[in-house]
Amino acid sequence: MSHDDATEGAPDAEPRSGLSQSMFLPLDLPLDFEAFYLGHQEPFHAYAEVHFGTREVAEEVIHEVFLQIHAGWTELLSSGSLEQGAWAIMRRAVHDRLDREGRAPAFVINGPIAQALAPALATARDKLQKMESTSGLYEAISELPNRQFEVIVLRYILGYPTAKVAWYVGIDERTVGHHLRRGKERLRVKLGLPDERKRPHPKGERP
Repeated sequence: MSHDDATEGAPDAEPRSGLSQSMFLPLDLPLDFEAFYLGHQEPFHAYAEVHFGTREVAEEVIHEVFLQIHAGWTELLSSGSLEQGAWAIMRRAVHDRLDREGRAPAFVINGPIAQALAPALATARDKLQKMESTSGLYEAISELPNRQFEVIVLRYILGYPTAKVAWYVGIDERTVGHHLRRGKERLRVKLGLPDERKRPHPKGERP
């Protein structure tokens, strides 16, 4: 977001990038912060929206998140883990608000997560389709450890490629893959689904 963009966010101007006027940050931002904002506001808003169910609330929360990031920008830069530190601020803000309002994430309520995760849980597809309710899957996803939860949401619910997930969260692609595998395995065990790795293979077929 350039200084000109922020100036054009005045009351009688049209907001840019589909963001409401409330999302414009203060003027005189450091250029590196502006670059970070431009690169990360999309996944931050998407992550918040999938939790709250509305763009309006997501914008409100993420506006406050970027104000917090801006206030601690110098410390975040010197920490050596800018993306992870900023992501932690965002994640905490989202989940703190959910806790205050006493409600589950919107993706748990609205779905359909089963369809989003079906390719990832290909061995479980038949069983997922036969379930009377996918509430068990929703609950299992919500109970994943933080990092596994994040990469599952970003990769399979929001549809970001692994490389983008790695960049947004501040870890390398192999680590993303590791968390995805661990998360899917936890879901498989939690849902009582068969382990495809132990399925007998026809003669001559390699696993």
